[in-house]
Amino acid sequence: MEYWYTDERSGTRYPGDPRRWRGDDGVPLTVVPQPGLRPDEVDTGTRSLWRYRAALPGDLRPVSLGEGCTPLVPQAWNGTEVRFKLEWFSPTGSFKDRGSSVMVSALAGAGVRELLEDSSGNGGSSVAAYSAAAGITATVLAPEGTSPAKVLQTRAYGAAVELVPGTRDDTAAEAVRRSDRTTYASHNWHPFFLQGTKTLAYELWEDLGFHAPDAVVTVAGAGSIVLGCDLGFGELLEAGSITRRPRLLVAQPRNCSPIDAAFHDRQPPEFAPTVAEGTAIRRPVRLPEVVSAIRRSGGDTAAIGEDAIAAAARRLASLGLYAEPTSATAAAAIDVFRARGAIRPGETTVVVLTGSGLKAPDKLRELIG
Repeated sequence: MEYWYTDERSGTRYPGDPRRWRGDDGVPLTVVPQPGLRPDEVDTGTRSLWRYRAALPGDLRPVSLGEGCTPLVPQAWNGTEVRFKLEWFSPTGSFKDRGSSVMVSALAGAGVRELLEDSSGNGGSSVAAYSAAAGITATVLAPEGTSPAKVLQTRAYGAAVELVPGTRDDTAAEAVRRSDRTTYASHNWHPFFLQGTKTLAYELWEDLGFHAPDAVVTVAGAGSIVLGCDLGFGELLEAGSITRRPRLLVAQPRNCSPIDAAFHDRQPPEFAPTVAEGTAIRRPVRLPEVVSAIRRSGGDTAAIGEDAIAAAARRLASLGLYAEPTSATAAAAIDVFRARGAIRPGETTVVVLTGSGLKAPDKLRELIG
């Protein structure tokens, strides 16, 4: 099946090629929207995100570890009824497996035998796992301060891990410098990664009896869940399978909140370390697209303080939900969005918990004791 990439900033199109990860002018690309699904087009015999294969571009041979089909758990949060989407049930413990499965499937189908990824933790371990499943040799660059548990997991899959001095942005810059010598399989840049994260939208639609939620609350670093939901719900809207997009309500730690600052048209606060390490990206490569997606949905953003993130992690654990601090940022934002009227009584609100607390034992030890 033929497909195309598009540069949303200029309108330039490129023939679909899994080896291409950005435009000729250095800007990020997306796959041109695919036809959305009707309920009878879901492959209910497949228990993974590949049940939505008909919405994915190209003739992909799945590299799958059973990702997707994660629980959606109703829960009260300070008097607000929400549904927590537990993405840590994914094979490597985070939502990144959605993107990795589809991206690595595309790369493997194109004959790629080795690749490079850069990550602060979850993306690297996820790409390493799916590379192992596909027989692809992976090298992962990670910031020197990455959680030891995430580094160990990445190495366990057989990937070579190189720790890069400096910030998360320094690690990304080093990966881009090396990208002309290998296949760059960046979960922040590669168009097929977003094709994987868009399956979250399709899955929520199916979870809710083939209806869209009213609001989706998520944490964002680079914004791949935001963009995936924008793609997936947009395709469902075009297909007539839903009548409106859900509001995308996006949380970031105040110490690193460029998306929140851009959405509210103000300067971001000075960067400071955050317990939500998975979001510590000062310059998201798709920042304009993320902001546009939030606006298109009628959504909002919020910057959350470190104390509130810590309190949310403890409260989640008290409910039996062991989430890493990055995930807890979304839970901490529930009260903020409710106070603003973005979360409303009687509506269906989904809160995405992106990763397991087992990913960050050292940070949770500090928060929980």
